[in-house]
Amino acid sequence: MDSACIFAAVSTTPRNNGKPLPLGLALAFRLALLAAVVTAVPLQSRAEGEDTGPMPTIEKLHATLLEVMKGARTLGYEGRRKLLEPTLDRTMDLAFMAEKAAGKYWKDFSEPDRARWVTAFRGNTIANYAGRFDGFSGQSFVTNGDEESPFDTRLVKTTLKDPTGEDVQLNYRMKKGAEEWRIIDIYMHGTVSELALRRAEYSSALERDGLDKVIENLQGQAAKLAGSRDSEASEQ
Repeated sequence: MDSACIFAAVSTTPRNNGKPLPLGLALAFRLALLAAVVTAVPLQSRAEGEDTGPMPTIEKLHATLLEVMKGARTLGYEGRRKLLEPTLDRTMDLAFMAEKAAGKYWKDFSEPDRARWVTAFRGNTIANYAGRFDGFSGQSFVTNGDEESPFDTRLVKTTLKDPTGEDVQLNYRMKKGAEEWRIIDIYMHGTVSELALRRAEYSSALERDGLDKVIENLQGQAAKLAGSRDSEASEQ
């Protein structure tokens, strides 16, 4: 509804059986109608699928990370992993990240090998998050805004505030998917691309050891992390 329609709606003198209402009732009627119209405008925009931008994706991720950190001891490694898994699947484009992490070797993978690689990459990523976010000492996330980035992406700038240590700048590169924005890269300290680091590491390993061995190592790292974290929890 445009501004002209809103003005017309609230400018109409309300009547009762053709007679104008008393001034007080008329004013109350207009205020109520204005409130109803203003409330309806954003609802109409959302119903039409208005893009809310990449911020909600990051806020969802950060909320889950804080929940995991605050409940880390009670949840244990496996509880953290189960809590993180659906959020990471929804906020990160792990299939895209796996492809880029494989570098030039991706084009040589068969379809079954690509599926195995994505599965191993995803599992290793989730395991590392479950292992890394294993405690809470007053940390918080601050979103500092977003800006345009190359290839129809956006860069969301955030800071992990740590009262017991050094604050860390975390920038997320985001791409719009079919339904919502998803993370395709994370820049530690604002400039260090996690995806570039993984591509360098995995490309070297794939050239040296081959796909089967690298997948075995990724799966082994995740299993070792799970085992070590569970043993730590049992000792507490």
